[in-house]
Order: sequence, then structure tokens, then C-alpha cells
Amino acid sequence: MSVSASSPAVVIAAFNEEDTVAEVVRVARTFTSEVVVASDGSVDDTARVAREAGAVVVDLPQNVGKGGALHAALLATRAEVVVLLDADLTGLSAEHLRTLSDPVLRGELDMSIGVFEGGGFVTDWGNKLTPHLSGQRACRREWLLAVPDLAAERWPEPAITRHLKATGARWAYVELPNVAQVVKEKKRGFWGGAKARTKMYVSLLTYRARRRKNGGA
Repeated sequence: MSVSASSPAVVIAAFNEEDTVAEVVRVARTFTSEVVVASDGSVDDTARVAREAGAVVVDLPQNVGKGGALHAALLATRAEVVVLLDADLTGLSAEHLRTLSDPVLRGELDMSIGVFEGGGFVTDWGNKLTPHLSGQRACRREWLLAVPDLAAERWPEPAITRHLKATGARWAYVELPNVAQVVKEKKRGFWGGAKARTKMYVSLLTYRARRRKNGGA
């Protein structure tokens, strides 16, 4: 059964992404009129450039992590279906967003997960090695808000994956040709990027251990 014909919203969690977020917003605005950016305690011009590009901006006063920023963005829309995007994408088009959203809008999937194809060796390799960690997704907003501890997870993808399994949701990977991400080492310098990447993977890979420690299944 297809979902409501109302337009999807695009939601973007962004932390210090002033160089790329405006273009992501502009592309998203060619797909839908509702684009929400949660600036996650950014100390650069992320909030301003996103707003000038046409997004509704939730400007969080401090950095709470991607899960908290995503949660804040979801609360700022009432769209039935949301498309999640990272703020540092390159090569994005409205057609990519339709590729993500159409299976959900048609009722064929509960979630689609985008994987890069042909956007560049580094991002293609990383995305294909861990496709379940992709930030490019489409799903029902209410389903995503029901993910346990969504707002508490600095990197929420493992929690989302667990909820997919727990709810028996129908999901599939879809290819996003020629899309890539600006790697952390380029944005923050080699050592700063390597440090940020290490912290991200530590958080992602310790999700199950942290959940068991806190009494979760």
C-alpha cells in the first residue's frame, strides 16, 4: 500500500559544514519545498548558509551528535516520509532523491539506504565496506522517531539497523551513481580528520557493548 501523496521532507544533520551544506540544500529544494537542517552546535557559518539556500534551520546551541541533531530536525517537520542526507555530499541530484524516496512512497519498502557508485574511490570503497552505516536514507518519519535512543546516539546508524531487524521492516540498498562525500581528512586536515574518523568508528563499533552495559538487549 502506498503512503500519503504529501511531499517528502529532506532532513540534514550538519556540524561545521559551511563549505558544502548550501549546495546540498539547493539540490534538495529542487526535489521538495521542505528542507530542514539541524546545525549541531556548529561554530562556522553552517546555519547561515543553509538558511540562505532555502532550508528551515534548527540551530542547536551545542554539539549533541548526529542522532540528537537528526531527532531535532525530525521534530521540525510533519512530513510523513523523510529523506535523510549528509551535509557534505557532492554530485547529488534530484534524481538521486527520487531513487531513495520512491520505493517508500510506493509502499514497497519501509526504508531505502543509499550506497555510492562511481563517485570516487575513497568514498565508494568506504560506503561499500560498511553500507549499513550510510547516512543517505528514506523512511517514514514516525518509524524513525520510534528508534530507541535515537537522540542519544552520537552516530545513530547502528540503532537504526537494530530497529530495522526488531520491527521486521522491509529495506533495501539502492545505488546513488556519481555521489560522493568530502572526506574528513580534506575538511579538517589529515590528523584532525583521522582523529574524527577514529572517534566515529569507535562509537559505531561499540554500540552493542554500550547497549549491553546499559541493560539493553
